[in-house]
Amino acid sequence: MANYDAPGSNYDRGLLYDVPEPPFSRKKVMAKVKFSLDSLPDTQVIQQSTNIKTALTGNPNFTTTTPSLTVIGAAIAAAQAKLTASDNAQNAAKQAVVDKDTAIQTLVGLMSQLATYVDLTSGGDKAKILSAGMQVRADRVPATIPDVVQNLSLTAGDNAGQLDLQWDPTNGAKRYEVQLCAAADFASGITNLPSVTKSKSSTGNLTSGARIWARVRGLNAAGPGAWSDVATKIVP
Repeated sequence: MANYDAPGSNYDRGLLYDVPEPPFSRKKVMAKVKFSLDSLPDTQVIQQSTNIKTALTGNPNFTTTTPSLTVIGAAIAAAQAKLTASDNAQNAAKQAVVDKDTAIQTLVGLMSQLATYVDLTSGGDKAKILSAGMQVRADRVPATIPDVVQNLSLTAGDNAGQLDLQWDPTNGAKRYEVQLCAAADFASGITNLPSVTKSKSSTGNLTSGARIWARVRGLNAAGPGAWSDVATKIVP
């Protein structure tokens, strides 16, 4: 047995020998295919499939593919044929809609001419018009003056010296006339606001602290309706 404590030995000289470690064993990382066609448009599915088939054709790394490249090629051809047929059908459908609209417009134009002929030839005879399979216009009802405006109210506007007016829409009214006055009897000093089509109006440049009265009436082809009850408010 070796005497490690003997004079002159390596241990005695303070020398230490490293024991060699076994070589490190690193596990090989396996690469995986990254593949997905689900989110691609139809044309890109076919194109990418064709590119892969081309890359695999004659490739010594993959000599017997599953499924075979023959099957893949047939599937690509079938998909391309169906896509082409679908595109053609969609284009044909769009053209069919255009053709239909054109035919309908032509028919409507011809029927309008025919209606004019029947109208003129009938001499206004209701029975003759009905005998042509066409309807007769209802007699025009003369317009009547609008009803009296209801629920007129005045509120403070956004700025000093401003009032907002609002009322219920009135049956038969096409427009509304609005008047302001410093007296409830509207005997004098009347201010006419611009007529409006909606059931509201606004006025500014009034004297703050002054009391103002307002009234409104509807208008149409038959003339103006009666004035509403007056409403009043102190100008803010």
